[in-house]
Amino acid sequence: MIDRARLAELLDRERGAFRARNPLSAAAYERARAHLFGGVPMTWMNKTAAGFPLYLAEARGARVTDLDGHEYVDLCLGDTGAMAGHSPKATVDAVAERFSRLGGATVMMPTEDAAWVGAELGRRFGVPFWSFSLTATDANRWAIRLARAVTGRPKILVNSYCYHGSVDEVLLVVGADGAAVSREGNVGAPVDPTVTGRVVEFNDLPSLERELAFGDVAAVLMEPALTNIGIVLPEPGYLDGVRELTRRHGTLLINDETHTFSAGPGGCTGAWGLDPDIVTIGKAIGGGVPSGGYGLSAEVAARVEGMSGLDLVDMGGVGGTLAGNALSVAAMRATLEHVLTDDAFAAMSALAARFADGVQEVIDRHALPWSVTRLGARAEYRFTSPAPRNGGESNAAGDPDLDDYLHVYLANRGVLLTPFHNMALMCPATTEADVARHHEVFAAAVAELTG
Repeated sequence: MIDRARLAELLDRERGAFRARNPLSAAAYERARAHLFGGVPMTWMNKTAAGFPLYLAEARGARVTDLDGHEYVDLCLGDTGAMAGHSPKATVDAVAERFSRLGGATVMMPTEDAAWVGAELGRRFGVPFWSFSLTATDANRWAIRLARAVTGRPKILVNSYCYHGSVDEVLLVVGADGAAVSREGNVGAPVDPTVTGRVVEFNDLPSLERELAFGDVAAVLMEPALTNIGIVLPEPGYLDGVRELTRRHGTLLINDETHTFSAGPGGCTGAWGLDPDIVTIGKAIGGGVPSGGYGLSAEVAARVEGMSGLDLVDMGGVGGTLAGNALSVAAMRATLEHVLTDDAFAAMSALAARFADGVQEVIDRHALPWSVTRLGARAEYRFTSPAPRNGGESNAAGDPDLDDYLHVYLANRGVLLTPFHNMALMCPATTEADVARHHEVFAAAVAELTG
């Protein structure tokens, strides 16, 4: 239903407007190319709809301002890392207290904040024993090693087109013939990931049962809802089926709640009453300060502690003297205690529902074969209907030119979405006016495209 020539014309126009209105960001990018690999601090920052990234000047709450002085409604929020909003006061105060008055950001000593954070995460996610990292990627890596240790099994099973950071075992997908293959573009894999992993499509219990029957899977590592390939929600009974099958086959279940934390104070695990063996999380819990962690059930913790010969103190640790540092732990406590509270999640989810309803109204008005899906405080629109039911379908529904058109159109009018997909996230500082602004611009973009 989309006139591709019209789309190309509009995309070219919007990219030209982006270049014209952001000369300082463009110049900063060109200077950086002489010193930074790829011209950016992290190569994923080159994922931009307009050819170069906007450069940050300031960020507060649900707003960011770039070098050229343009203010944006930020619905990206650090792709979940700033779910608490940018520099929430409680977190800023706690970090300043720890780093300035008390000092000791990195000291090889625990602080009392850590036990508070562990207890709070236990309350929210239902697993009682916690340890910390700096990223969810590191938490996932260590959870995988613990699962292999206690089960004596070599393989990890994941869902096709999942996202668990740069963990080697997860970078495989279901190929065209149904067999597992290395994910396209996998950089420098130490071994073919099919050697260390198995993969099935999300929402496919028969395939999961088939792969677990080999008896070599230490753990199923999964998001309770896929997010980074676009939001894909579990079908009724699917997650119960996963839990039953993993128990039957002696396989541990790891819920990665890093992105699905948007579902509520305890992520999908808390919102849907799930019962994993291990939970991993990162990004949002530190209010923007690098933070991550993994939580163990009482049974798994006892099994690990009961194994002789495991070096859990020196080389066996999660790695890095910065993990669980006093500054990150202070940020986690303040964020969980005062910012990402139960009440905050209720308000954020209500705004996300309003966002999804408004997007659906525009889709219906133009009779577009698109869909919108919500997971608590997060919503996303896709260029297919019905919404995809697994990662393979979601990947096939991608439309890079249409993605880029909407992203650059919105950015040129003061609204930012997550650059990797059409995801909008609400934080405690997001307002109804912010959501209304998105709807106004989104409706104009669609009208120009379809008119």
